[in-house]
Formats: sequence, structure tokens, C-alpha cells
Amino acid sequence: MSADQVEEFLKMMAAEKGAAINTLEAYERDLRQFTEFCGSNLKEISAEDIAAFVRDLSSRGMTAKTISRKLSAVREFFKFLYSENEIKINPALNIQSPKQQKPLPKFLSEQEIRQLIEAAARKQDPAHRRIAVMLELMYACGLRVSELVSMPENSINFDKKQLLIRGKGSKERLIPVAGQALEQVQDYLTYRDYFLKGGRRSVWLFPSKSSASGHVTRDSFFKHLKELAVETGLDRDKVSPHVLRHSFATHLLNHNADLRAVQKMLGHEDIGTTEIYTHIISDDLIKKVQKLHPLSKMK
Repeated sequence: MSADQVEEFLKMMAAEKGAAINTLEAYERDLRQFTEFCGSNLKEISAEDIAAFVRDLSSRGMTAKTISRKLSAVREFFKFLYSENEIKINPALNIQSPKQQKPLPKFLSEQEIRQLIEAAARKQDPAHRRIAVMLELMYACGLRVSELVSMPENSINFDKKQLLIRGKGSKERLIPVAGQALEQVQDYLTYRDYFLKGGRRSVWLFPSKSSASGHVTRDSFFKHLKELAVETGLDRDKVSPHVLRHSFATHLLNHNADLRAVQKMLGHEDIGTTEIYTHIISDDLIKKVQKLHPLSKMK
């Protein structure tokens, strides 16, 4: 493998696939490591050599995620060489990545979420009152942060108690909204004009006077959430918009909600993505098992 081949490959990744600088630097390091193991004569490298490289990485204690990343660089490089007629056979074509174990999602307790919402509502100024409403709505509906901040004003049907969301891939879904969250939104609408410039109109439910998008930004919401975590004594690293979404799903399932219904509300294509929440056991369930299981009654 020559330096010119790698340079041309990196140029292609930047131009055609929009790879970031950090990604390109990682690719370069991974390919250098690969050639140190397999040699630089690319025409002689076989699928067995690449498999041996993967086994070597595993023997060094590298995680499946790290190995998969390095293997991805090798795959993309050989794919590029094959498309440029530098090699006749792509040896990386059928090499499988190691299976990665999905980490269990982090979530907050119902009490911790209530603490966050109440801490924001106590401030009484419009900005913090609005954050409290956004938190309430996000937790009530399991929204992604991008869906929350960019929600049109006409998304909520107050009569039917439903929320129409345009999610990933512009796919729409209807989500039922808890009455308490609707009440908070209706109260917010009485002071929403505070966030508009000079009485101008806005299509967004949560408009912003300063952001280029015209609505509250993800970064702004994230920042407020971290500040509330500190104020309430919660671990700020444990609190994020996505953790609120995880909490929504976890709490529903712990209260015996139907898995398919939760899948639809979250907007998951694959129910397997939703099933990960079933691995989280609530404290109430643990207590029930300890109290009711026959073995718990045996001396």
C-alpha cells in the first residue's frame, strides 16, 4: 500500500462521502496499522489475512466497536481500490464485523424527572417556564430533541389529545398526549408571544428571537437541561434529552404498556430497537418477585 493510494482514498472519502477530518485521520491510522500486520503488497492480501488481522485485534483486548471501526476502514479502502482497478478481487468483501452487544439505555426515575420539571417551573421567568413545558411534553410523548424543538405550532390537536410528529425520514406518527402536558402547553400559549420579535408570527411552537432556525435550538435545550441537573443534585452526565426519551419508554413498559404501542410512539422502524427497554427491571417488579415468588417464602 503506497502513500499515494491512501491519499487518493482519503480525498475520495472527503469529496464523495463528506467524511470529517477526525474520520479521515482515524482511517489513515487504521490503514497504517493494517499494513503493519498484513504487509503493504495489496495484491497478495487475502480474506484470510484480513480475518487474521481481526483476530489479532481481538486478542489485544479491543472492543467489538473498535474492531468494527477499523474493519470499516479496511473495507472502504479495498472497495475503493477495486473500483479503481488497482486490484482484481476485493478480499474484504465478505468479512463480517464482530457482533456488538447493545448497551442498556440509561434512564431517570419518575421522581427525578419530576424534580427537573419542577426546578424549571419554580423560576417563574418565561424562559424557564417554557423549558418546564418542553420537558413535560418531551417526557409525555417520548420525543427526540430534534422533534421537540422544531415542532410546528399546529402539531397538537387539543380536542383529540394527540400530537402529530414528523420524525426521521419525514415519516409522520400520531402520539397520544397526557392531559397534564396539554394543560401546560395551553398555559404556555398565553405567554408565547414573549419569544417573538416585535409581535411577528412564527410557525414554531417554541420560537426563538435569536436562532437562525427561528426556533429553540437543540444546543440551547441541552444546556438548560444540564443546568437543571446540577440544580437538582442529579449527575449531569446522566441527564440528556435522549435519556428523557429512554425514560418515557422504560416507565411505560414498567407500567405494563404494550410493546408495539411504545414502538409506534417512539417511531422505531424495528421492534428490536424497542425491545431493549424490556431488559430494564423496575424496583417495583423486583419487590414483587421477592414478595410473591414461591422460593421467597421457603425457609
